[in-house]
Amino acid sequence: MVSKNTDHLMAGATCLLILILLSVIRIAHGADFNIKNFGAKADGKSDDSQAISTAWKAACVSTDPSTVLIPNGKYMVGSLTFQGPCKAPVSLQVQGNLLSPIDLNIFNSPNGWISFQNIDRLMVSGAGTFDGQGSLAWSQNNCSKTGTCNSMPINLAFTSITNSKIQDISSLNSKLFHMNILQCKNVTLQHIIIRAPQESLNTDGIHIGLSSGINVTGADIKTGDDCVSLGDGSQQINIEKVTCGPGHGISVGSLGKYHNEQPVRGVTVRNCTLTSTMFGVRVKTWPDSPSGVASHLLFEDIVMNNVSTPLLIDQEYCPYDHCKAEVPSRVKISNVSFKNIRGTSATKLAVKLTCSRRIPCKNVQMSDISLQYNGKDGPITSECKNVLKPSASGKLNPPACANYN
Repeated sequence: MVSKNTDHLMAGATCLLILILLSVIRIAHGADFNIKNFGAKADGKSDDSQAISTAWKAACVSTDPSTVLIPNGKYMVGSLTFQGPCKAPVSLQVQGNLLSPIDLNIFNSPNGWISFQNIDRLMVSGAGTFDGQGSLAWSQNNCSKTGTCNSMPINLAFTSITNSKIQDISSLNSKLFHMNILQCKNVTLQHIIIRAPQESLNTDGIHIGLSSGINVTGADIKTGDDCVSLGDGSQQINIEKVTCGPGHGISVGSLGKYHNEQPVRGVTVRNCTLTSTMFGVRVKTWPDSPSGVASHLLFEDIVMNNVSTPLLIDQEYCPYDHCKAEVPSRVKISNVSFKNIRGTSATKLAVKLTCSRRIPCKNVQMSDISLQYNGKDGPITSECKNVLKPSASGKLNPPACANYN
């Protein structure tokens, strides 16, 4: 005869076994993978890269959707790659602050600091930050002498990412670009915060290249270079509700520096506000360039606050004099529209369209431009060079192509 105590023990053991089995099933088929359970110290000093990498690998092999959780705390993280493909969608939820090593010698990976590669249905979210701690790197930046900055690490590199979303995260003080979107398709970046001081060199906020179906919406960017820049192969790109400044504005390009660049087509920049930036919205190509294409570019409903050269096409772009400026660009620019641009210019020359004398710009449209300049060196004006039959409509201040060559 079995005693009541024995019955209770057997029942308790059965419940425990069921709980263990449920836990195993949950881990095998999707779960929250807290990096602290994988050894992360969160003391801001110990290298937590291995713990994060191990948690990611466990989530990536799950056959059900999973989440890697980086809870509140400070995490020192060296070069780290989140590698796919994964068996099911994976979310990286970042609540803590990730800190990059300051020493550049630590970075041996060509991917930079944090890299996401070959992942479908990725979600990166949370109120956490990725702090590149880049002040020492900026002082060692020698781009002006060499014309290249490839040795500097990027904060967040997304390569071959598809059908994914990045939202609510912050990137701080990157050593080079904050976010690099390369060979990606159908990716949305929403409510992104980017911060670096105005004097930080080559710290583009979001750079996009060789990608299609990219949506950037609701970003707040203050940095030392372009807030958003689009390289070759950028197609069907939508940028809206971006606040920019300080920085160099929102740019298509630079294009034409390398051979076999892919066309840029179908870019919309809409409902953005730029404040005290070096430029507003611009298209820039190198002189003496190989052939290239930039077409169907729309800049619409944009507010300029004290912006130097709010509207710019520059096909003589040569920032460090590492080019043959006297040889015209071979990048063909066409179907460019500037619509409903309003605000204030920090310079007298508010609109400057300098196109290639070899291949002039075609189908450039300006509509409802209302810019004011209150400086002492004369009334606001515009300048056009090598623009074939620009069209103008609505009220225009300054007058379209007041100085035309």
